Amino acid sequence: MKRSDYISWDEYFMGVSLLAAKRSKDPNTQVGACIVDQNNIILSTGYNGFPYGCSDDVYPWEREGDDTKYNYVVHAELNAILNARGKNLKGAKLYVDLFPCNECAKAIIQSGISEVVYLYDKYADTDATKASKKMLTSAGVKLTQFETDKGSITLDFKK
Repeated sequence: MKRSDYISWDEYFMGVSLLAAKRSKDPNTQVGACIVDQNNIILSTGYNGFPYGCSDDVYPWEREGDDTKYNYVVHAELNAILNARGKNLKGAKLYVDLFPCNECAKAIIQSGISEVVYLYDKYADTDATKASKKMLTSAGVKLTQFETDKGSITLDFKK
C-alpha cells in the first residue's frame, strides 16, 4: 500500500519556491520563484538578488536613502524567467511566495506563463500590485492563491 502523507504538486512547487528564497541575501525580504511546465517538470527557479557580477558585498541592501537596493535587485520572478535561458515558457505555471509586482507582471505576460500561484499578497493595496493584477488579468493569466492544510514541510539533512 502506498503512503498517504505525500505532498501535492502545488505544495512541492511552492516548497521549491520557498527553498529558493533561502538563497536570497536580502536582510529584509526573501522571495523565491519556481516555473513548471504542464507535465510538472521544473523549468527554472529564481530568488531576489543582484545581477551576475554585482557583488552583494558592494551593492546596497538599504531600503531608504540616496542609494537603495531597489535600484539594483532583480526580483525572483524575473530571475526565474531569465534563468530559464530561452526555454519555452508558454503555458507554464509560476509559483512565487509574494504576489508579483507590475514590472514582473510584464515579464510574466511576455514570457507566455499562463498561471501565477502565489502564497501571500502583502502589497495588495499598492498601485503597483493593482496595476500588476490588471495587466495579468487582461492578458488572461490565471491568478491562484496557494492553499494547503499543512503549516510546514520539514527537510532533514541528518537522520
